[in-house]
Amino acid sequence: MRKNHLSSSFLFLFILLFSTVAKSQGLTSADIKAQMVKDWERAKAYTIDYLNTMPADKYGFKPNDSTRSFAQQMLHLAGGNVFLMMTAAGTPPAPWLSMTLESRTSAQVKDSVMYYITSSYDYCINTIKATDVAKWGETVKVFNTYDVTRFAMMNKTFEHQDHHRGQTTIYIRLNGIKPPQERLF
Repeated sequence: MRKNHLSSSFLFLFILLFSTVAKSQGLTSADIKAQMVKDWERAKAYTIDYLNTMPADKYGFKPNDSTRSFAQQMLHLAGGNVFLMMTAAGTPPAPWLSMTLESRTSAQVKDSVMYYITSSYDYCINTIKATDVAKWGETVKVFNTYDVTRFAMMNKTFEHQDHHRGQTTIYIRLNGIKPPQERLF
């Protein structure tokens, strides 16, 4: 009986394993670029969901005195998008980029934050679309310390915006609001 059970288990595993075989095909640089653009467009929509979830009168909310406000987190995200992507691609910055963006009093309201966020995502999306994938393997010096490829720096830029948007989940929850549903695809 035990032998039949093992044989049945093996047969089930074999069928399961080989019934879901995917066809393999190579990725082109155009495929990678298109996926990166799609991910940035999804991230933009997801971040806008966050901006619309937090009430406008709570943009100044800070979990404690030593952290950024919700607006400052989002403005930091926007500035980081442009600065890091500009470093990755070797393109000129957006005209509004400033190291003081997150501390500008006039930028702390919802309409301003929305403008800077959407502009920063548009900058990243357009930069990716316009860059030559053949140059993505070139090395750039970041913060006068790190040698990374342009492609790796573009990925670091995406990681940075994920990190700061994720931090604002706590800000939203501390205000008794349910954060937006995750957008994986």
